[in-house]
Amino acid sequence: AEMIRDQALAASGLLAPRLGGPPVFPYQPVDLYKGIVVQTGYPGTAYTQSTGEGLYRRSLYTFWKRTVPHPTLSTFDSPDREFCAARRSVTNTPLQALVLMNDPTFLEAARELGVRMLEEGGDTDLSRLAWGFELTAARKPDDGELAKLLALLEAQRSEFSANPAAAKGLLHVGESKPGASHAERELAAYASVASLLLNLDEVLTRN
Repeated sequence: AEMIRDQALAASGLLAPRLGGPPVFPYQPVDLYKGIVVQTGYPGTAYTQSTGEGLYRRSLYTFWKRTVPHPTLSTFDSPDREFCAARRSVTNTPLQALVLMNDPTFLEAARELGVRMLEEGGDTDLSRLAWGFELTAARKPDDGELAKLLALLEAQRSEFSANPAAAKGLLHVGESKPGASHAERELAAYASVASLLLNLDEVLTRN
C-alpha cells in the first residue's frame, strides 16, 4: 500500500523527500470519522487535512488511527493494527483500480506526471509516451504498446476539446495547481494517459 502511493508521488515529482518529523494527514474522505470516532477534545478524534508538503510525504508518515485506518492504504491491504499481522494479505480488486483512477492523490500525481511527460519527454507524442512508460514500468514500450498509448492520447484530446469543463475538472483536483504553460486540453489528455500508466498491473506488481 505504502509503496504504491509513494511510487505515484515519486514518478510525478510531488514526493516530499524530507526525513523525520510528526505524522501528516493526507487526503481522505471528508467526515470519515463522523459517527465512528467519539468526538471529544483529545488528540486523534478529528482529522484535519494537511497542507503543502504534508500532503506529499512518504506514506510512512501518514497518521494512523487504529480503529479507522486510512482508506487508501486499507484498499491496498494495509492491516488495521487491531491485531498483529505476520504477513499482509495480497489481493487484486476492482476497488483498487477505482482508487487509482479517482483518489485525489493519484489524480494529482497523474496530472503532474503528465506535466513531466510534456516537459521532459521530448518534442513528439511518441517520445513523450515512451518516456512516461519507461519511467513507470522500468522498461521501454514495444510498438504495439506505443500505438495503444497514442490512440488513447488522441481520443482524450478529442474528448477534452469537446468538453473543456471536464479538462478543467480533472486538472484542478488536489491542493497543488497546474501551471499555465500548457493548454488545458493537452495537459488533461496527458494526465489521462499518465493515470493509465499508474494503473498498469506491471507498474503495481512485483513478480
